Amino acid sequence: AIVAFYFMLPPLNFKAPEFYIYLAIVFGSYIVSSLVTSRAIIRPEYVPYVKRNSIVAIILLVILGVIFVGGYLSSATLFRAKAYSRMLNVEVTDFSKSVTVIDSLSGFKNVPMIDAAAAEKLADKTLGDLYLESLESQFEVDYAYSTQINYKQNPVRVFPLRYGDIFKWIKNRTSGLPGYIIVNMNTQAADMIMVEGGIKYSPAEHFGRLLKRHLRMSYPTYLFGQPALEINEDGRPYWICERLDKKVGLIGGDDVIGAVFVDAITGEHVYYDNAEIQSGTSKNGESLSWVDQIYPADLLVKQYNFFGKFSNGFFNSIIGQSGVKLTTQGYNYLALHDDVYMYTGVTSANSDQSIIGFVLINQRTKQAYFYQTTGATEMAAMESAEGIVSDKGWKATFPLLLNLDGEATYFMSLKDTNNVIKSYAMVNVNQYSDAVRSPSDDNPDLKACIMAYMNKLSARGVNLSINLTGSAPGGSSGGDTPVIETKEISGAITEIRPAVIGGNTVYFIKIQGSDSYYTASAADFDSLPVILNVGDYITITAEDSKAAVIQAKDIKRSSPQA
Repeated sequence: AIVAFYFMLPPLNFKAPEFYIYLAIVFGSYIVSSLVTSRAIIRPEYVPYVKRNSIVAIILLVILGVIFVGGYLSSATLFRAKAYSRMLNVEVTDFSKSVTVIDSLSGFKNVPMIDAAAAEKLADKTLGDLYLESLESQFEVDYAYSTQINYKQNPVRVFPLRYGDIFKWIKNRTSGLPGYIIVNMNTQAADMIMVEGGIKYSPAEHFGRLLKRHLRMSYPTYLFGQPALEINEDGRPYWICERLDKKVGLIGGDDVIGAVFVDAITGEHVYYDNAEIQSGTSKNGESLSWVDQIYPADLLVKQYNFFGKFSNGFFNSIIGQSGVKLTTQGYNYLALHDDVYMYTGVTSANSDQSIIGFVLINQRTKQAYFYQTTGATEMAAMESAEGIVSDKGWKATFPLLLNLDGEATYFMSLKDTNNVIKSYAMVNVNQYSDAVRSPSDDNPDLKACIMAYMNKLSARGVNLSINLTGSAPGGSSGGDTPVIETKEISGAITEIRPAVIGGNTVYFIKIQGSDSYYTASAADFDSLPVILNVGDYITITAEDSKAAVIQAKDIKRSSPQA
């Protein structure tokens, strides 16, 4: 039983299905071991002894089965549809009250310009910063536990790391994971943050430092969801581990009732209930306002669908479907009032191409707002934006919902097959044929995209008043998305080293006369770095920087000038 508990780590709670599985394995193992040790398999005369010896275990198994079946029935939507529909309170509100109006270029400073996939690409490349520590091949980005938060008034995504394999864990377990990666979703800046002392507790660890085991030994009865990595205002990493409870019957209706905050460096942990987290202050007066995500987006979508599907009863959700509404496919995040909101479109049960509104739900407080409108779904808007660049094969990111001077607008980036942002696009929610993009193929231009959108709407009598003076997010004075200064460096290769980072082979190239290493992925440059050798003469285009490691934007063979 102890061995099974150590590896399975089930909550000792009758509300957890894993607990029933654990007990069934323990009792079943006892019965099987009695059968084997008594040799009743080959000595039938010992079967009565096995039955007598196992009668208690068999009775307990039957009782457990009865409890579980009873709990399942008490939680079934057939009988408890109304209880499920009441798990989320939704307030119907006006769009302008729910989503901040953007009426100037500077209003985009908190708008994420990239999606999670593009952020993952940037995080992968940032692993190259570990090269100077001789650690670049030891770790990978752990996408499963990344979290989008507001950090110092900026939308960012935080990526934890994990060990490359068990042997790399053995080599590095003493010092732990070196840090985490933070990607600014607005400026697209990505940084490797080295943590003094190393991250010692994470889902990538083993034995006592495995996060799940660390939690289970301290909170044996708690039901936990998936942990998420967040950082406080000082950049210190914490695992936010939401505590769940079953709100419908015995095993149904997952909801968050609090969270355990685990210091990722020291393993110290504190439990806070919902009231403390939502107020932003603990009972001891400690500030918790930096926490953004307690309710995971998937849980919020599930609860809204319960609300939309079962408000008029279970049978109405199948027959008639009066008033039944469901979320559309996919969701995204908005930064509003220093909180992170999950938003998604809402459609009627019989429609898959048009929406009847949007729902916005605060991931810290679970406050939910429904904005009623008609228009295209996010998927239809993505198809409309992709249609503009069908000849290029670019794909649209999942749209962000923006309020441009009172006009509901989908904003998205268009990216190539390497997840590199090539252009911006805007699609009107109510008229998804009103779709535009920034004209440049290689320099996404926010100002040009807004101007094209204003002209498109003006053609049908909708005049937007958006101030395009000043600077764009991160900003150059002309209002365009800031252009990074680049330079060309030509010379003979003096050093070239391959390293596997995030499953991709990245080459670190040093050129004669330069103190920096330039990184180039084989996938990004048609495998050119693979065939380069020391002594080859090349020209690299890269950011004009004195950093020790710089990402190459272009690389090509060249010849020495006479």
